[in-house]
Amino acid sequence: QVQLVESGGGLVQAGGSLRLSCAASGSKSSINVMGWYRQAPGKQRELVARVTSGGSTNYADSVKGRFTISRDNAKNTVFLQMNSLKPEDTAVYYCYTGTLTVYWGQGTQVTVSS
Repeated sequence: QVQLVESGGGLVQAGGSLRLSCAASGSKSSINVMGWYRQAPGKQRELVARVTSGGSTNYADSVKGRFTISRDNAKNTVFLQMNSLKPEDTAVYYCYTGTLTVYWGQGTQVTVSS
């Protein structure tokens, strides 16, 4: 079992920045790729970014150049630095890890006002 605890969401004006953090604990063998999904009201959950334990990253096209994902393997923590935020980035952001079994955080609200 893996537990994920997120922090860092909030309300910000368009053009601003936020930094999300997610700390994983539990079975270390289950902590491999880490990343973030988001879900806006009335929309499907979508992948925002992910990072492997080796540091390889993938981003959704909509956030490339604005968001940066990173991780601290020693602390099993993943970060999402979000810059130049837009109102369309408003969503609940969920941290995840795992492959065959996926573990999710509780979600953190990000609201970007215009």
